[in-house]
Amino acid sequence: MNMKTIRLSLLLFFPAALFAAVVPNFVLIYVDDLGWAETSVEMIKGRAETRSDFYQTPNVERLAKGGMVLSACYSPSALCAPSRNSLLHGMTPSRLRYTVLSAVEAKKQYMGKITIPQALKKAHPDYMTAHFGKWHNESIKPTAAGYDVTDGPNGNGPGDFADDRKTHLPDDDPKRIFSLTDKSVQFMKDQVAAEKPFYLQLSHYAMHIWHNSLKETREKYKKLPRGRKYEKKDDLPEEEISISMYNHGWLYNYAAMLDDMDRSFGTLLDAIDALGIADNTYVVFTSDNGGGFRGNAPLKAGKGSLYEGGIRMPSFVRGPGITPGSYCDVPVVQWDFLQTFYDLAGGTAPLPPELDGGSLRDVFENGNEGSVKRNAEALVFHFPWHTGEPESAIQVGKYKLRKNLDTLEMKLFDISQDIGEQKDLSSKMPEMVQTLDHQRAAYLESVNAETVTLTRRNYVELLKGGWIKNGRERLAKLKAELAADPGNKQKAFKVGISQNHVDFQDRQLERSTRLIKMHEQRGTADRN
Repeated sequence: MNMKTIRLSLLLFFPAALFAAVVPNFVLIYVDDLGWAETSVEMIKGRAETRSDFYQTPNVERLAKGGMVLSACYSPSALCAPSRNSLLHGMTPSRLRYTVLSAVEAKKQYMGKITIPQALKKAHPDYMTAHFGKWHNESIKPTAAGYDVTDGPNGNGPGDFADDRKTHLPDDDPKRIFSLTDKSVQFMKDQVAAEKPFYLQLSHYAMHIWHNSLKETREKYKKLPRGRKYEKKDDLPEEEISISMYNHGWLYNYAAMLDDMDRSFGTLLDAIDALGIADNTYVVFTSDNGGGFRGNAPLKAGKGSLYEGGIRMPSFVRGPGITPGSYCDVPVVQWDFLQTFYDLAGGTAPLPPELDGGSLRDVFENGNEGSVKRNAEALVFHFPWHTGEPESAIQVGKYKLRKNLDTLEMKLFDISQDIGEQKDLSSKMPEMVQTLDHQRAAYLESVNAETVTLTRRNYVELLKGGWIKNGRERLAKLKAELAADPGNKQKAFKVGISQNHVDFQDRQLERSTRLIKMHEQRGTADRN
């Protein structure tokens, strides 16, 4: 009796809780820069402000109704590259020494122990694995990570942004949304035909800049009320700028891009149904970091910040044993995914002890009655950001401590009651602040996490080593081209962008050098 026959027999005669007895499939949809409250699903049941009343995502709704809303699912970092590397390896960005966009330290020594594809093949050698879309992880390439099928490694953009070194995409495939989905569907078809279990990660370039969408979808949103978050006229630029993140009016374009992505997700869900594998396939939908616009509210801040808006993700899961239409607010984090998939795939041999995550099986099956067993109780988020505000945070139970690594200011929040992080409890609970800060510093010390001074030194070397020179050479080239064709608006726009970029790098060189000296003079351990 072959696998397909066995699966069919189980589907006919056994309840849903036993479907996991068959080796399951996994589909992970990893969206780029999608804010916590930007889908049309309430992230907290009964709280309308935790969903969008303008953006429409009926297929995300479809997933949520068929599975579980993970109300408190965190990304590993406030930026994409560290999150992607952490998810892949089941380890924190701190342990992997890849905490910011710069991969200088990660390139010096590969710190990974096992990847999701490798773990699944360890659990069951028949697993086939694929990654399509944004890779943006300089620590390792997809094939080295164990992916059998891939279109990468790919960088931060698919080609549809203001850079004359890139190829612009066809109008009917903005952000490669639809072609990535086509590749994913074909991979699933191939594995079902071969009777192979599979893991598929579809990493969308949406919702990252530069924004783009189908024209007909934009027209749809121009006719809709803007919703409570976007009522002011000033929020919607009326100008048409041919090459920019605000192309076509940023709000309409952004809404349409999300709608297009959701439609493509519906195509993928339809394919899972048509292939007859829905009852044996876990589908996870999440994002790599917070959004850059108002879609994070009522959470505070967004991308590039360790406040909740930067790291709490719109996350949903459907699959065997998961109660349809359920909600769970147990804190989970994406470095739990490797251990979770390994457990659900039937893996029993011990995984490397350096892994930070724990299996979410109990949470998937029991919701808020479930728990996650990790090596450490605390969730530590470390973001020694060299171009912005460097920070570090720790969450234990309902309390979260956030520390500015330059000023050493600390704030304490009870996020079970204050998800907007408006009430700083540090002055009322000094002992809690001291305890959590000690735990945070001890963990970072134990994994030899990058310090903010180290990341700044690396950044200064990159600036001095070629970034500033290359930027100025590009600016000179664009100015010469504009002088030859003074009426070229696109070139004029690019000159403005390049000039701003060169100016920014000059300012950052000066600022980083000054802050490095400040830390050296103060003599503090700047991850602590």
